[in-house]
Amino acid sequence: MKTHDSVAILMFNSSQQSLVLVKQFRPGSLAAVDQDRPQELQVALPGSAGVTYELCAGLVDQPGLSLEEVACSEAWEECGYRLAPSDLRRVATYKSGVGLTGSSQTMFYAEVTDGQRGGPGGGLAEEGELIEVVHLPLDGARAFADDPDVPKTLGVIFGISWFFSCVAPGLGPR
Repeated sequence: MKTHDSVAILMFNSSQQSLVLVKQFRPGSLAAVDQDRPQELQVALPGSAGVTYELCAGLVDQPGLSLEEVACSEAWEECGYRLAPSDLRRVATYKSGVGLTGSSQTMFYAEVTDGQRGGPGGGLAEEGELIEVVHLPLDGARAFADDPDVPKTLGVIFGISWFFSCVAPGLGPR
């Protein structure tokens, strides 16, 4: 199986005092809902079925681009924020999908402002992406990460934990 490494970007919007996440449909999340119970075919699914909260992320599948350049491209495509590689701080590189692919993901952090948002984001239609940008207020971020009923990736939980451990203490009173 051919796989690609990936990047993820945890963005903190200092103008809004929020973390920037994406919300998108994932077929695997829809298929995983209540697998242990018999299901009747529903005529219409709720709008939240199969939707997960994630960090802005993308595959490293463009030859010649650095991890930082891929991360900047994804921040623009998915969230509408213009970043330069120098805006990024490397958080960690870790194995992802170890049960299936064993690829690596590198997480970056960037502080952004409303002034850096020059587009709507939303992903690339030609790649089948339909992404909603979500600004998660800091005062609710820990509860969001801890809520088992909110479908989210481990990257979101790790990113929020890392933010409150490594960045938030230096922000001062809010």
